[in-house]
Amino acid sequence: MKEHTLFDNTETAFALKSDSELERAYFLFKMIANEPLVRIGTAVTNFALKAHLPVKGLIRATVFDHFCGGVDEEDCIPVVERMYEKGRVSSVLDYSVEGKEEEEQFDHVLDKTMGILDFVDQKEAIPFGVFKPTGFGRFLVWQKKTEGATLTGEEEEEWNRIEERFDEVCKKAYECDVPLLIDGEESWMQDAADELVAKMMRKYNKEKAIVYNTLQLYRHDRLAYLKELHEEAKVYGFKIGMKIVRGAYMEKENDRAAEKGYRTPICENKAATDLNFDTTLDYILQNLGDIAVFIGTHNEDSCYQAIELMRKQKIVKNDPRVWLGQLYGMSDHISFNLAAEGYNVAKYLPFGPVKDVMPYLIRRAEENTSVAGQTTRELDLLSKERKRRKL
Repeated sequence: MKEHTLFDNTETAFALKSDSELERAYFLFKMIANEPLVRIGTAVTNFALKAHLPVKGLIRATVFDHFCGGVDEEDCIPVVERMYEKGRVSSVLDYSVEGKEEEEQFDHVLDKTMGILDFVDQKEAIPFGVFKPTGFGRFLVWQKKTEGATLTGEEEEEWNRIEERFDEVCKKAYECDVPLLIDGEESWMQDAADELVAKMMRKYNKEKAIVYNTLQLYRHDRLAYLKELHEEAKVYGFKIGMKIVRGAYMEKENDRAAEKGYRTPICENKAATDLNFDTTLDYILQNLGDIAVFIGTHNEDSCYQAIELMRKQKIVKNDPRVWLGQLYGMSDHISFNLAAEGYNVAKYLPFGPVKDVMPYLIRRAEENTSVAGQTTRELDLLSKERKRRKL
């Protein structure tokens, strides 16, 4: 394998896309590249959905089908099977419904997650389960718990139910022997999530990593947290599961820190974030006996670094403790080329009712416009593949 040209292979990257799907992807990224258009499109879409205008079909045929697997698990199966059979790329089914506030909605997310674990248990192509902490309880309760504020009697009951939901789903994952990725969220609720996830690790990660937390490495304090957790794991005799990502709430984090007058938890610039990510990855791969990792990144350099570190540490490409992951609809040049080389690769495959998944899709579009070079790279590769096919 020629180092640093692996991800230029567009034939492998887009092998699963028909000509019309390739054209749709090109059209979508052209739109996303235009920031004012994203803003207008977002506002119009939100209005249309709230006003119950008939836009679902249009959304479904364009942005939804590009970035999502379907409206429910069954709907995702053709996508899952196609990626796995043709591209050796696995899927992580992600029920991407955000911002709920009611207890019955949290119970619904729990049922959905439990159902997915049953579903996944039978499918080699879906190696992980996943959920967000705020899918199981109100953000405010997480925040108060993180800040050490006194909970009302009602909130105490809510917190107990959050703990019960966590325990129920982690126990299920343990029984099904399916690792479970727990997403990271905003820093002002994350400490409570970290504590609860560590508690689940102590309980269910005795033999191997089943429960995985998430480190958002645009935060400068996360490697120190991992090292502390590692010491605790040695004392209590449990394995650590960790998904590492750069992070998804940067503007929000910086704005809140400025507004409330505390030091932002975000690294001072992109270079510092990249260094933090790479240093953490290095630490984990040097301690693979204790820590299993899911490397969630769209950054080509980080993927090359993972390849290089694995080679140095003599870690085989398909070691079950090392996975690389990208989001569905993005960075196919990374996912499919890595999988073709024999690495464990999974795509995060969001699903859910069109209306409920829109906040997720809008964040994706905004993220693509704000990450310098991401959309440009996608467009370059899609152009290259279109030319190659015409020839």
